[in-house]
Amino acid sequence: MTLQINIDNGGTLTDICIRTDSSVMKTKVLTTPYDLSKCFFEGLQKASGVIYGAPDVKRLLEEVDLIRYSTTQGTNAICERKGQRLGLITDASAHDLPTRLAAHDPSLFQALVGERVVLLDAETVMGDAAEVEVVKAINALTAAGASRVVVSFCGKNFIEVEEKFRKVALRKYPRHLLGAVPMLYGSELSIDADLVRRTWTALINSFLHPAMEHFLFNAENRLRAYRTKNPLLIFRNDGDASRVAKTVAIKTYGSGPRGGMEGVKSFSRSYGFTDVISVDVGGTTSDIGQYLNGTVAEVRRGHVEGISVSFPLCEIMSAGVGGSSIFKVNHKKIVIGPESVGAVPGPACFGRGGQSATITDASLLCGLFDPKSYFGGGMGLDLDRAATAVMLNIATPMGLKLDAALQEMERAYEERIAQEVHLFTKVSKDSVLLAFGGAGPLNACGVAEKAGMTRVAIPKMAAVFSAYGIGACDVSQRYTIALSDRSQTGLEDGLATLGLKASRDMFAEGYAKGEYELESRLVATDRQGQEQSLVLGDAPQFPEQFSQAEILELEFVAIKRLREGSDTSTAFHTGAPAQSSATRNVLTRGQGRIDVPVYQLAKLTAGDHASGPAILEEDYFTCRVLDGWTFVISDCGDILLNKKD
Repeated sequence: MTLQINIDNGGTLTDICIRTDSSVMKTKVLTTPYDLSKCFFEGLQKASGVIYGAPDVKRLLEEVDLIRYSTTQGTNAICERKGQRLGLITDASAHDLPTRLAAHDPSLFQALVGERVVLLDAETVMGDAAEVEVVKAINALTAAGASRVVVSFCGKNFIEVEEKFRKVALRKYPRHLLGAVPMLYGSELSIDADLVRRTWTALINSFLHPAMEHFLFNAENRLRAYRTKNPLLIFRNDGDASRVAKTVAIKTYGSGPRGGMEGVKSFSRSYGFTDVISVDVGGTTSDIGQYLNGTVAEVRRGHVEGISVSFPLCEIMSAGVGGSSIFKVNHKKIVIGPESVGAVPGPACFGRGGQSATITDASLLCGLFDPKSYFGGGMGLDLDRAATAVMLNIATPMGLKLDAALQEMERAYEERIAQEVHLFTKVSKDSVLLAFGGAGPLNACGVAEKAGMTRVAIPKMAAVFSAYGIGACDVSQRYTIALSDRSQTGLEDGLATLGLKASRDMFAEGYAKGEYELESRLVATDRQGQEQSLVLGDAPQFPEQFSQAEILELEFVAIKRLREGSDTSTAFHTGAPAQSSATRNVLTRGQGRIDVPVYQLAKLTAGDHASGPAILEEDYFTCRVLDGWTFVISDCGDILLNKKD
C-alpha cells in the first residue's frame, strides 16, 4: 500500500492530508509559530493516530513513502511585515536604486530595508582598496541594525563584482565566527539583467530565509533521527517539489496557496467548470486565484505582493484578511487586518490570552459554531471571552449593541474579501466561487453575493484543500544561465554544463540518470523588453534569429514525473431532501435569532439537497447557507450552492 502525507503549514492551523491507494483522510493541529517543527511533528503524530487508531510516529515514518510540505509562513511574514531587518549594498552608479525599489511597494521596502543602504563603487570593489571599503560598508549596515546583508550590483559584470565582494567578505567575516553577518548576493539567486527585479528577489529571499532555514533543517534532522527512509520534500511555488537542501526560501513563498491552485485545477476539470475564482481563507490571509479555460495563470516573472521578481510564479494574490485577522474601529469604520492573532494567542474565544476581536469570535457569537464540537471536538470555545472582545473593540467604539456589531463585522469581512476578488480577478456570469481553507466555506455565500456571483462550490476536502492539492507533485530542479556564445557550439556547451549540474542535483534527490526527463528552452529579450521563447527538442539547433537578442537565456529543467493525471468526471444531481441532524439558534440577517437546521456533511449522500437558512458542518469547517440559497451534494461528496433567482 502506498502511503503519502501532505502537510500545509498555515499561520493559525497546520493541515494534514493522508493519502493511501484506497482512501483520503485528514486532520489538523494548531500551528506553533515559535517552533514550526513542533506542529510538524504534532501533525505527524495525529496523522498516525488517524491511520492506526493510536499514535505511532515511529511506525508511520517507517512506512510512509512520501512526505510533502508546503507553507504560507512566507506569505504571512510578507503580509504582516514581520521578520529580519535587512541592509543593502549596491553600486554607487545606481544611486537611485532605493527610490526605484521603494516605488514598487513603499511600506514593504521601509519594513525590510528603510535607510539601511550603502552605495559602493564597483571599481573600488574590483581594486586594491576593496578590503577596507567592503568592511566599512558591512560595519555601517550592522551598526544601523541590519541582521542580514544583501549585495546587488549593476552593470554587465555584476556577477564578477559580487564574486569579488564575496571573497573579501569571507576573508574578513569567516562564517564560523560568532556574530558573522549572513550575506546574500543577487547573482547567486538569479542572473536576471533587470537590477530592480533581481534586487527585490534577493531582498525577499533574505527576509524569508532565516525562519524557513530554522524549521526545515530542524524538521529534517528530527526525521533523520527516526531513520525515515525517504526525505522530506518541499512543495514549491512553481508546482513541483525538491529536497530541503535544494530549495531556496523565496520558492516557498505562496507554496501553500499554490497547492490549493493545483487542487482547483483538478476540481474544475472534474466538474467541467471553465471559470472558477478560488478563495482560500486561512487564519491570516485570503489567497485569491482564477482558473480559466483549463489553466491557472503563471508568469515567467512572478509577483510577490505586486512586486515583480525573477522567478516564475502562479498568479495568486494574498489579502491580509482571514479567520484570525484583527478587527478594529477607526473613525467609526471597521478595519480588518493585516495583523493577525494567529494560533497564539489566537481569537479571544480560544481562551489562550487573545483579547482582539476576530471573525471567528463573531461567528461563534452569531451561533454558527457549536462551542463543544469546534475543531473536531478538540477545542472548546469561550463565548464570554468572545463577547468581551467584540464589545470592547467593536460594539462600544461604534455605539452598537452586540448583535448589531456582529452583523457589521460580518458585512465588513465579506465586503473586504469581495473587494479583493474584484481587484484581482474578472468576475463573469459564468464564474463559480470555489471556497476552501478552514475559514473559506463559512462566509462563502455572503462573499459571492457581494462579488456578484450566484454559484459557490465547496470541496469535501475544503478544510485541507491546499494539502490535498499538492497530490503527486513532480520532483524537479530548474536552472537558468546567460548564453554569451550565441552559436550552436555555445548552445551545446550550455546544455552540457546544465545537464551535468542536473545529474548531480537529481542524484541528490535520489534519481539516477535515465529516471528523470530533461526539458530546455531559449528565451530571447529585445531592447524593448519583449520576450520570445523557443522550446528545444532532442536535437537542439541554435536559431539564428536569436543571435541579435539584447539578452539570451537558456532555461533547463530536470523532472521526475510523479503527478498522476485523472480523467475522472463527476456531477451534481438533485436527489432526495437532506435530513438535518440538529438545529442551532443563529443570528440571521433578516429574521434576528432563529433556529436553523444543521446538516452533517458526513451523513449526507449524493443528491441530498436543502435550502437556507441552514448550516453545513463537518469536523474542520462550517458553511453558512444564507436565506435564498440552496445546496446539493455531488457524487464525490462535494457541495454546490446556488442562489435562487
